[in-house]
Amino acid sequence: MVETQEATTARRARYGGRAQGVPERGAPARGRPRSEAVEQAIVEGVVQLIEDGVPLAELSIERIARTAGVGKATIYRRWKGREALFVDVVASMEVPDAVLPGTSMRDDLIRLLEHMRRRGLNMRSSALLHNVFAQMKTLPKLWDAYHEVVVEPRRRVMYDVLRRGLADGELAPGTDVELAADLFTGPMLLRSVMRPDGPLAEDLAERIVDGVLTGLRTQAPTTA
Repeated sequence: MVETQEATTARRARYGGRAQGVPERGAPARGRPRSEAVEQAIVEGVVQLIEDGVPLAELSIERIARTAGVGKATIYRRWKGREALFVDVVASMEVPDAVLPGTSMRDDLIRLLEHMRRRGLNMRSSALLHNVFAQMKTLPKLWDAYHEVVVEPRRRVMYDVLRRGLADGELAPGTDVELAADLFTGPMLLRSVMRPDGPLAEDLAERIVDGVLTGLRTQAPTTA
């Protein structure tokens, strides 16, 4: 799922990460070139250490600073600590967030699920990303940070889309927004995460959205 730039700024500021996000790997510097170059070097330093087989649990700020050719203070000026840095590094390796079209609830839902589908394909094709997530699950503090900083804001974006659809009459009055969100995301998560060999066809997002919408529009409304 995706989030707005405002949501990205707020979540990273709240946790202590970079307010404007992480530069894409290999992307040219923008805005303040010197600052962007330093941040890129730090992110690339972490990725290089992971590629070299260094476990996340052994990645200290000191070691990252040496690899990136910067001082520890330079890292701490940009990230509150290891967890905030690692979350931004992982975010830089994932599929970039998409911009919601805003033309209808259906269009926005398809875009959200399409992002999940593409993320699933990326996870399957990237051994490095798969390895990072496997390690994150063994580090409760980092895993919780990832959910707080990345997963929860994306879930709130889904809720906002459904609430707008409810207000615009695209969903029946009384539709349970949280349950509806689970109905939309569940099949895509099952296919992309729980069934790593399951097909992720290009039209899967559209088929899921239309199928769930048909069911929601024909069932009796419930109290939210």
